[in-house]
Amino acid sequence: MISRIDLRGDALPEGGALRDLLPRAEFDVEAALEKVRPICEDVHHRGDAALIDYAEKFDGVTLDQVRVPAAALTRALEELDPAVRASLEESIRRARIVHRAQRRAPHTTQVVPGGTVTEKWVPVERVGLYAPGGRSVYPSSVIMNAVPAQEAGVPSTALASPPQKEHGGLPHPTILAACALLGIDEVYAAGGAQAVAMFAYGTETCAPANMVTGPGNIWVAAAKRYFTGRIGIDTEAGPTEIAILADDSADAAHVAADLISQAEHDPLAAAVLVTDSTELAAAVEKELEPQVAATRHVDDRIVPALSGKQSAIVLVDGVEEGLRVVDAYGAEHLEIQTADAAAVAQRVRNAGAIFVGPWAPVSLGDYCAGSNHVLPTGGCACHSSGLSVQSFLRGIHIVDYTKDALAEVAHHVVTLAEAEDLPAHGAAVKARFGWKVPEGK
Repeated sequence: MISRIDLRGDALPEGGALRDLLPRAEFDVEAALEKVRPICEDVHHRGDAALIDYAEKFDGVTLDQVRVPAAALTRALEELDPAVRASLEESIRRARIVHRAQRRAPHTTQVVPGGTVTEKWVPVERVGLYAPGGRSVYPSSVIMNAVPAQEAGVPSTALASPPQKEHGGLPHPTILAACALLGIDEVYAAGGAQAVAMFAYGTETCAPANMVTGPGNIWVAAAKRYFTGRIGIDTEAGPTEIAILADDSADAAHVAADLISQAEHDPLAAAVLVTDSTELAAAVEKELEPQVAATRHVDDRIVPALSGKQSAIVLVDGVEEGLRVVDAYGAEHLEIQTADAAAVAQRVRNAGAIFVGPWAPVSLGDYCAGSNHVLPTGGCACHSSGLSVQSFLRGIHIVDYTKDALAEVAHHVVTLAEAEDLPAHGAAVKARFGWKVPEGK
C-alpha cells in the first residue's frame, strides 16, 4: 500500500539533491494559471453576473445573488448540532488564546540623541477569507483564518465558500454557523478562482480586499498566483502533507493512524514516515491494512494517497540522518515520535508546525490545539510560516530626527548619495543647512 525509500548506508546528499530523493505530489500551479486567467478577467468585467454563471457551470446551482442572506447565517447557527457548536466554540477559544499572544506593540528605538525610529504595526484594511467546500466541509478553516485576522485588528473581513447544490445554493450550513459564531456577517456563495477574483477586483456587492487567505484546490492556488502583487496572499497551498520522524520507541498503531488521517483529505495528500527502525516500518505497514479497511474514503482518497508517489516510508541510519531528511522535506505537518521527542523537535529547522510526542497528533492541531492549521506545503516551510496575527499586520517605520541629530550624520548621507550618483539626495540634506554640510563627528 505504501512504498519504501532506503537511504541507509551511504552518506546523505546535500540540499536539493536530498530533496529530489524524497516523495512529493505533482502540483503544477503554472499550468493551471492559464486556465484561471479568463475566469478571473471575466469576473473583473462582469462582476456578480460572472459569479452566478460560474456557480451554475462548476457547482450545478442557480443563484439569485452571491451574498448569503443574514437570515441564512442565523438559521445555520440555530440548527447546528449542539455538540458541534460546543466543539467549534472551544476551538475558537483556544485559537484566540494563542493568537492574542501574537499581537505586536509599537517599539521606539533611540538611534542617537534626538533621533528615533518607531516601528508601528497596522492591520490590513480588508481581508477576503476562503473556506473550501469540495470533498469535505471545513469550518475549522473558517476559524483558522478568521481568528488571527480578528486578533490582528483587521476592520473588515468577508468569507467565500462554494455554493452547495444539496443546500439550496448556499455554502455548507456548518461553514455558515462557524461564520455566525465568529461574527462574520459578510459571506459569499462563491468558490474556486472566481472567489479569489471577486476579492481581488471587487464586484457590485463585494468590495475589493487587500489580502486573500485560506486553503483551496489548485484553481484557488493558481488564482492567488495570478493576483500576487495586486493583493497579498498567505500561500499557494498545495496538497496536504504529514511527515513523521520516528524511532523504535514509537507506537506503530499511532503512526499508522496519523498517516491515514492526512491521507483521507485528498488522493494527492502526502504521508511520509522517516525512521531508522525496520521493525517499526514493518509494524506500520501491517497496521495500515486493518485501519484503512475500518474507515471511510478508502478507494477515492486514502488508498490513492498512501500508494501514490507522494507517500513513502523512508529508511535512514539514525535520528540524526532523519533530522536531515525532514529538514530537507520541509513538511506542512511534522510529528516527532522518538525518544526525547521534545529535544529532537527543538532541532528541526523546516516545518509548518511540529507535533511533539505520542499525545500531540496532527488532528489535534487541525482543531483544538490553539495553533493554526493554515500552513506552508510543498517544501515551502523552508522559507515561509503558517498563518498568524503577523500575516495580517504591516510594520511601518516612523523616523523622527531633530536638526542637531540630522546635522551629526548629514555628511555621511551626502557622501553615500554621491557614491550612488544621486546628488539630489544629498542636496535634500544640504538645503536644510544653507547648502553647507555640517562636519558631523
